[in-house]
Amino acid sequence: AQGHGAKGDNIYEFEIEFLEQVEPKPVCRVTQRQLNITVQKKESNWWERLTKQEKRPLFLAPDFDRWLDESDAEMELKEKEEEKINKMKIESRVPKDPFKHLKKGYLIMYNLVQFLGFSWIFVNMTVRLFILGKDSFYDTFHTISDMMYFCQTLALMEIMNSLIGLVRSPLIPAVVQVFGRNFVLFVILGSLEEMQSKPVVFFIFYFWSITELFRYPYYMLSCIGIEWKPLTWLRYTVWIPLYPLGGLAEAVCIVQSIPIFSETGKFSLGLPNPLNVTIQFPFVLQIYLIALFLGIFVNFRHLYKQRKQHLGPKKRKMK
Repeated sequence: AQGHGAKGDNIYEFEIEFLEQVEPKPVCRVTQRQLNITVQKKESNWWERLTKQEKRPLFLAPDFDRWLDESDAEMELKEKEEEKINKMKIESRVPKDPFKHLKKGYLIMYNLVQFLGFSWIFVNMTVRLFILGKDSFYDTFHTISDMMYFCQTLALMEIMNSLIGLVRSPLIPAVVQVFGRNFVLFVILGSLEEMQSKPVVFFIFYFWSITELFRYPYYMLSCIGIEWKPLTWLRYTVWIPLYPLGGLAEAVCIVQSIPIFSETGKFSLGLPNPLNVTIQFPFVLQIYLIALFLGIFVNFRHLYKQRKQHLGPKKRKMK
């Protein structure tokens, strides 16, 4: 190499004949202070000395920060071998899934489709709110319902994914959320035209869509092993105000629908019938209101545990 030393600019070179064979291609790294050359042994074993000649060259000095005695070198090699053996044992115990990539592709597509659907809902409602103001409250259902029907019907796959073990999410919170939303959407709003023009529909759809804007992208990136910390924080924080507000909006919707169901008798089971019992649907809705708040509590507790797990302080492992 050409460098500037005590005698000015010169060509400097040296030659070392190692005790045993080394890899033919060393790794070189040039810094402002020095040239680092890393030479790898062909076989990882202990050398009595570095060079073939017994007397060490004068220009050669050991780096004691990286120096290993014979016992240390043997211990290091033993640890590496044990680590490789343990890794091979673990890999052999874990059965290979031939459908792994297919499952991952399905989950990515599912979360992407849901994200695009709820994004469309959110953007559409936001633009209409800015343009029409409060007037947009009264025709939200007629404008948004088709896309909401699609997204919430597709959401039934989340229960199936949890049921067959495709995702690690617990089954009960998924059932509570999906069936709760679909009950409000299909049974309350879908069957009563009088409810479709109520302002509460706007708030229900809006709270649902904002929550999903962060949930589905988070799951989609998790499928490919990517974690974006701001998105993780939003995923496990935004639900804190939105989830109770969404539950409250659903409860208001049910309360508003009870007089209409009482007047029309829709879905009520009167006598005579094969069961020989009278079931008034408004009474069922009153029972459902209690179940709704219990479901909110179950999901709130589940989401709070997840938040502590993902955003709480990390526990240090004891050595």
